[in-house]
Amino acid sequence: MTQVGKVTHYYNKKGVAIIELSDKLAVGDKVKFEKNGKEFEQTVDSIQIERENISEAKSGDVIGMKVIQEPDIGATVSKE
Repeated sequence: MTQVGKVTHYYNKKGVAIIELSDKLAVGDKVKFEKNGKEFEQTVDSIQIERENISEAKSGDVIGMKVIQEPDIGATVSKE
């Protein structure tokens, strides 16, 4: 797996993680969130930048992504 970003914030009520990307990420990619032994995997269903849906984001983008469980702040995000 290749690291593609880090979680910088989490919106509990919306179930959305804010991720600062260090590589590209697209809808349909399978990702893994990991920190301190806590991890989970999911498929990227949607990506937003400034509340606009996009299909792919690039390195340097800060995105919002709906997640299936709460990731820790600072968790690494990797993809296959």
